[in-house]
Amino acid sequence: MIAMLWYALEPSPRELHLLREGDWLGVVTIAAGLGCFETVLEEGNKDDWFGSSFITRLAVIAVASIAAFIYVELKRHNPLLQLRLLARRNFGLGTLANFVFGFAMFGWIYLVPLYLSRMQGYSSQEIGGVMVWLGLPQLLFIPFIPRVMRSVDARWLVIAGYILFIAGSLLASHLSDDFSGRQFLASSLVRALGQSMVMAPLSVISIAGIEPELAGSASALFNMMRNLGGAVGIALLQTFLTKREQYHSNILSSQVTPLAQATRQRIAHLVDYFMSHGLSDSSRAYREALVAVGRDIRHEAFLLGFSDTIILQSAVLGFALVAALFMRKISSAPVGGGAH
Repeated sequence: MIAMLWYALEPSPRELHLLREGDWLGVVTIAAGLGCFETVLEEGNKDDWFGSSFITRLAVIAVASIAAFIYVELKRHNPLLQLRLLARRNFGLGTLANFVFGFAMFGWIYLVPLYLSRMQGYSSQEIGGVMVWLGLPQLLFIPFIPRVMRSVDARWLVIAGYILFIAGSLLASHLSDDFSGRQFLASSLVRALGQSMVMAPLSVISIAGIEPELAGSASALFNMMRNLGGAVGIALLQTFLTKREQYHSNILSSQVTPLAQATRQRIAHLVDYFMSHGLSDSSRAYREALVAVGRDIRHEAFLLGFSDTIILQSAVLGFALVAALFMRKISSAPVGGGAH
């Protein structure tokens, strides 16, 4: 990439004096704020969130730094980022929709491999073979999007794309032991088409009318919010999955009791199985049967938790769909994707 840039970009004289005019306070505050915030999101679930003093301290630093950054940017004449762009209808709504796009895209890339490895025993190579069907179709779809945008309102492409995004997610919400890599194919293809219909048109609508001198800020904000949406999405889905697995485990455990006829029959069947497969001690076989029942409960709780998490992700996509519905139609679609 460096070689191509060296060849393609025309040289220009250095203007080192511009360093004195840089918004260094803005740089420091946003670096500290986003750095701490990202760490909170990545480590919070593992460290029990605010039960950890480390996470609490980082959260305080993140809030204080981001608040200071917003104050500095709104007061400076030449800020690092023009936050007032978010007040413009299309850019503000488009940035919100892009945040949710990152939430759904990166959240899915986290959820599906986790499900396939934990619940189906897939190796990394096998998971790659499933996930590739989310990426490869986009290489076929994306080149046609600019042509379609010449004759179709970009807003309708974005709206249709988010609808497909939601539908593709829901296709994979009914998980079971029989739902593995091959069953994700339809969901992946629908999501791939939806993502292709959202990415470029959304950036075109959002940056339409942005002055050239503000294009850098617009591009930075737009892309930063998508990546931030991914970080928030993964953290939220991690925590939600853990909580829903615990919830379903408690519900199932309360129903599977030694007093229930079905439970006694299952345990008796397992005791007979273990006794016929090498265990001569009936009490040990009984303990192994209880462990097996507990493992089955945990397995089923995880399946239900994953299904709930996919449904949550689909529901969050609804916010992006609403944002797209309220965006204004642009007079022309300069198919450049400057903020993409």
